This record gives sequence, structure tokens and C-alpha cells, in this order.
Amino acid sequence: MALRIDGKKISTEIKDELKVKVEAYKEQGIDICLAVIQVGNDPASSVYVGNKKKACEYIGIRSLAYELEESVTQEELLSLIKTLNEREDVNGILVQLPLPKHIDEDVVIRAIDPKKDVDGFHPYSVGALSIGEEGFVSCTPAGIIQLCKRSGIEIAGKECVVIGRSNIVGKPISMLLLRENGTVTVCHSRTKDLKEVTKRADILVVAIGKPKFITKEYVKDGAVVIDVGIHRNENNKLCGDVDFDDVEPVASAITPVPGGVGPMTIAMLMNNCVEAVKLQK
Repeated sequence: MALRIDGKKISTEIKDELKVKVEAYKEQGIDICLAVIQVGNDPASSVYVGNKKKACEYIGIRSLAYELEESVTQEELLSLIKTLNEREDVNGILVQLPLPKHIDEDVVIRAIDPKKDVDGFHPYSVGALSIGEEGFVSCTPAGIIQLCKRSGIEIAGKECVVIGRSNIVGKPISMLLLRENGTVTVCHSRTKDLKEVTKRADILVVAIGKPKFITKEYVKDGAVVIDVGIHRNENNKLCGDVDFDDVEPVASAITPVPGGVGPMTIAMLMNNCVEAVKLQK
């Protein structure tokens, strides 16, 4: 029977550890603060932003919420980011994506001070990760590494296959697995014989955005399967990129959806906010 990797439990452990660190900073007179900017009122974004605020409250850091109209101009948004960059009492800045079509996401991400880029999306953060320097790592990939480590899953020397090459998950997780001494293959829409490649994986990370795409035919017996996808199925129930019921019997460990990778993203965002204090010093 596969180990179900419990992201809820592990994320709570991390947040409890962060609570202690935040308390220690408060004793030194340091009050950690995260500024969250949301443009428009996309329902999914509103849920994420609400969860981030709850997590801030839980670990004891201050959160500032900026809820801007969908019609806000790019200049107005950049002006707000500039103000937050300059504020010494703000440690982290997060702009909730996606943004409306008239705003260039890339320009907005680049406008955030890399020392406050707690999402880890700034080119500076990505560059630091690729050459092994200190900096913010995007939250979902960082969470996947913690899920493995805290579930006793060894990465060093393992054959790791990542399906998906997005800037937010696929590329950074492949670099993190390399950093942990895994042997990494990245697959994408042009990969030939996908099943042959994925069946070699000791650790399979799936981030392709297609519901229940990965079945047991893609998975080696005893593999660890990490499912990054999140969708609603025909019955409006949450599911991932992996067909959980089909794959669970052949895997040695697997993340469920919901309750696997999802909760870790917010835990690692909180971790980045706390780490920001060190980087800014």
C-alpha cells in the first residue's frame, strides 16, 4: 500500500516551526510583514489570498492587503510596488497571478525588489537558484522538496522525471532535484515516448495541467509520485494530473489532491517571508 504523503500535516509542522522563529524575531523587536496585492476579484485568486492571510495570522506575521480594481493601470500597480519596495517595514511583496490582460506580468514581477520577492519569480531569484546561490525559491517546488525530505524519501542518486517545464514549477523543481543530487530528466509536449521516459522514474513529478492524465502505464512499480495539478472533475470534485486511484496501487508513495502539494505552497511562502528578514539584513 502506497504511503499517502500528507501535505496538510507537513505544512502545519512547518508553520509551527515558523511560529517559534517569528516569536524570536518579535523578542528582538522585528515585526515581519507581507504585502499582498490582488488585482480584480477572480474567485480562485480570492481563495488563495484569503488562505495566505490566514497563514500569516497563524504564524504571527502582519499582512497588508491591497485589493485593486480590475481597471487599475499598469503604471498605478508599478507605483504601488515601488512604494512597498521602499518601505522598511515591509519584508515581502506578493502580486497574486494571473493579472488582467492589459497588465504585463513580466514587467510587474521584475519591478519587485529581489530581496522582497517571496514568490521567487524574479529573474534574479531564478538565476540565484540555477547557480546555487542564496535567494528565494518559488514556493511550490520548495514545498515538494520538503514533502520528500519530511516523508523520508531519499532524492540523492535517484532517477527523477519532471513532466512540465513551466517557469513556476517544472524548471525550478528540476533544479532543486539536481541540487539534492537527483538525476533529472524534464519531459514536455514534444517528448517522444513519454511512457518509456516516465517508467524509468524513481521520483515522478507531474505538472502538466491535464486532469488524470497520468495512469499506472506511466509509472514504474515502487515509484514516488508527486502530483502538482489541481482541477475540478465532471462531478465538481478536486482532482490532480494523476489518476490517483489507478496509480496508488503501483506507487510506493503518492501525494493526494487535495491535501498534498497544495498546502505546502503557502507554508513555503510563509517560510520565504521569515527568511526575507535574514536576506534583508
